[in-house]
Amino acid sequence: MKTIDQLLADGVAGKRVFVRADLNVPLDGTTITDDGRIRAVQPTIAKLAEAGARVVVASHLGRPKGAPDPAFSLAPAAARLGELLGTHVEFATDTVGESATATVAALQDGQVAVLENLRFNPGETSKDDAERGVFADRLASLADVYVGDGFGAVHRKHASVFDLPARLPHAAGFLIDTEVGVLKKLTEDVSRPYVVVLGGAKVSDKLGVIDHLLEKADRILIGGGMAYTFLKAQGHEVGISLLQEDQVPAVLEYLERAEAKGVEFVLPVDVLVASEFPDLKTKAPANPAVVAADAIPADQEGLDIGPETRKLYASKLADAATVFWNGPMGVFEHPDYAEGTKAVAQALVDSPAFSVVGGGDSAAAVRILGFDEKAFGHISTGGGASLEYLEGKTLPGLAALED
Repeated sequence: MKTIDQLLADGVAGKRVFVRADLNVPLDGTTITDDGRIRAVQPTIAKLAEAGARVVVASHLGRPKGAPDPAFSLAPAAARLGELLGTHVEFATDTVGESATATVAALQDGQVAVLENLRFNPGETSKDDAERGVFADRLASLADVYVGDGFGAVHRKHASVFDLPARLPHAAGFLIDTEVGVLKKLTEDVSRPYVVVLGGAKVSDKLGVIDHLLEKADRILIGGGMAYTFLKAQGHEVGISLLQEDQVPAVLEYLERAEAKGVEFVLPVDVLVASEFPDLKTKAPANPAVVAADAIPADQEGLDIGPETRKLYASKLADAATVFWNGPMGVFEHPDYAEGTKAVAQALVDSPAFSVVGGGDSAAAVRILGFDEKAFGHISTGGGASLEYLEGKTLPGLAALED
């Protein structure tokens, strides 16, 4: 895989460099609530601009239905990128239409432009190779060189991620180079003890990575909504907690495999429960109760790990040499259910382990809860991409960057 350093050594001055970034940031209206992904790609864009490239940045945002939708415009992301770069960033109001063509044509050496949301064009996400190819051809006409740096999208076989690199000389940006290097530390010659912390809503989202990590990890800690399927598999009442009943057989199999392999599986010993889901807009007090994990009332919902589980998980992380964490321990967006996620983050900060926060809600939680990002070994920009890499899958966007 050619790196951006090699690309820069070859010279990019005067060339139109297409950077596939991941500017898929959370928005409250037009206000960005977490700019982590923009800051992550900024070094690549800045270095190309400094080298005299005419930088064309493209990304998706959200899940529009293949047509323009103002709610998913990249305009706020373009403005924030300009603030971070300390320069004006042009913005094209379409992806491959008149605005994009004119905007790119007007770029001077060292200038940067952002195209409108790639997913406003159905060709970006089409499952039809020919349709994706037509869109990739149109994108290729806007550039001379391709730089892949949208790690959060490399597990997608989309036109700008998979098809476009085949049409242009290509290289991996600083972010992708860093992300892949970090993930190799979690899969090749891992320092032990290796502890994995998995949370989030659905156990089905994590089955593949659990299956793979049973061959790699020494200890797996489970929290979040997915924990209740594990508790159910052990025969416990979980009340009205989030439950994937159809996944109970698979979970039971993993618990048995873990025991046979000597992998320590750690589940909550107590949880915070309430009779209804909290209001995340008003953040009104929820008044949760703490109950044992094997004694959840039938009319209650588990929404966070309890105080004893926080202590338990911190102790299980204290001696780790390597930690991978993906998924919050509870409904961290509400202050009454944030302590479990906060406790795991603090345990990683306190640990000498090389810690990787696996993107998605975990990365957002770290920032929202006020932790210094530099206190962690690495905070990934791609939750789904990180998980699929750890599952051992071939990621289309990485395969496309290989020579």
